[in-house]
Amino acid sequence: MSERLQPGDTAPAFTLPDADGNEISLADHKGRKVIVYFYPAALTPGCTKQACDFTDNLELLAGAGYDVIGVSPDKPEKLAKFREQENLKVTLVGDPSKETLEAYGAFGEKKLYGKTVTGVIRSTVVVDEEGKVERAFYNVKATGHVAKIIRDLGI
Repeated sequence: MSERLQPGDTAPAFTLPDADGNEISLADHKGRKVIVYFYPAALTPGCTKQACDFTDNLELLAGAGYDVIGVSPDKPEKLAKFREQENLKVTLVGDPSKETLEAYGAFGEKKLYGKTVTGVIRSTVVVDEEGKVERAFYNVKATGHVAKIIRDLGI
């Protein structure tokens, strides 16, 4: 089980391919706040709801100084299909090796329909302008989570 991040921790660096195969790094966003959210799989109902919620609120979040990056274990081709099918505007990156997911504490044992399984733990980490963890939310619900983040951040 990977360690969960705490406020004040340095956010683990990452460079991952986006839906177009371009490399996206956390370091590219230095000087801005970044909401990094981790979801199990593109093109699934809960993950679609969450990605659409982030897309619908992207302007509001950007206006408050936040960039948004969604991370899943999917390959760029699947992310591109997800983006096109759902008209998503949020940056989606793939982590098939699950190294970034593990570094952020977003991969490990979880309960799914009463069974213990190993997989992606739906999580959101807010990183400040200096690359430090401002907030970390684990085992979040797909529905209503974006509204909760907006409330918690006072946006």
